[in-house]
Amino acid sequence: MPTELSYWEKESFFCNYDAIIIGGGIVGLNAAIHLKKSALSLKIAILERGFLPTGASTKNAGFACFGSISELIEQEEMIGINGLAALIEKRWKGLLKLRNLLGDNTIDYQCLGGYEIFKNEDHFLAETGVSKIEHFNRLVNGIIGSDAFSLKNKKINSFGFDGISTLIENQYEAQIDSGKMMSALIHYAQQLGISIFNGCTVNRIEEDSKGSRLVTCNGTFFCKRLIVTTNAFIKDLYHEVDIKPGRGQVLITKPIKNLKVKGTFHYDKGYYYFRNINNRVLLGGGRNINFNAEETTDFGQTEPVQLALENLLKTIILPQTAFEIDYRWSGIMAFGKILEPLIEEIRPHVFCATRCNGMGIAIGSQTGEDVAELLLKRL
Repeated sequence: MPTELSYWEKESFFCNYDAIIIGGGIVGLNAAIHLKKSALSLKIAILERGFLPTGASTKNAGFACFGSISELIEQEEMIGINGLAALIEKRWKGLLKLRNLLGDNTIDYQCLGGYEIFKNEDHFLAETGVSKIEHFNRLVNGIIGSDAFSLKNKKINSFGFDGISTLIENQYEAQIDSGKMMSALIHYAQQLGISIFNGCTVNRIEEDSKGSRLVTCNGTFFCKRLIVTTNAFIKDLYHEVDIKPGRGQVLITKPIKNLKVKGTFHYDKGYYYFRNINNRVLLGGGRNINFNAEETTDFGQTEPVQLALENLLKTIILPQTAFEIDYRWSGIMAFGKILEPLIEEIRPHVFCATRCNGMGIAIGSQTGEDVAELLLKRL
């Protein structure tokens, strides 16, 4: 913490903000961008605890998707057909919003198709999924304008998989480069005149009728209105918010010559996911091995999950191919019993946008815009 701040520093960098966003991920950046584009006179800042966005925005697998068949089956059981249709539409429109804002080339958007794979012994799960293809195509058709899902067992051998008997394709699923996406969002926000302060952890928030005082290790910021978009980390500041963290462990191989894997892939109801990137295989998941252990905001790896990921690579994904793990990482997501994002005014002039339920890329842009609109209505 600075031992002292000048008058200029206090007045220009710490005071008189119309809105401050805590959290510089995809939701926070989109909230700030929408606020600024809607009201250019607003003075806006983003406070981000990490040197880079911390959480899931730069840690995810880069899936531009709206759900595999198995995931949609479970979600329909939770919220019904109408609720699921609304959720898929939100995810689809969110992806379109992200693409329109930044451009496909900028985020390296590649629509190579998405696939759900089923092992030989997963007969019931596979049969249930195949039986639901027509059902979900009718649902998606009303949103996208054409069918998305189809049975593509003939493609199994082309990917080099072993032990897979059923493959369902989603022709509209794509992949992006999450690093390029976040870099572009940061640049976009800065061009609009939005201040971004990295390495700035908010330790305490003091609220009164005039706004909020944000006490950080770098100094105290003042703002009239506050948006908190720290996803699972929101409970560090507002304990009452009803969400649970979920850690996603990820690994990536070194480049593999003549890699056959092309596209985005889901396995075991979406709890495992993998894709190609620069001739590598990026693989993540395994949270369902021990939900309690992965219900944490601590970054890191666990041996059971890492062994499961490596075994999936050896036996299913790359059974005939030598590979080496290059490195590993983890990201922290936020989940809740309700599948819709949590967007609300939790205190007077304090707003939150969290609970993306592992779909941050699909709904992050829309979630940021929605919380910004909520704030704008209070101006």
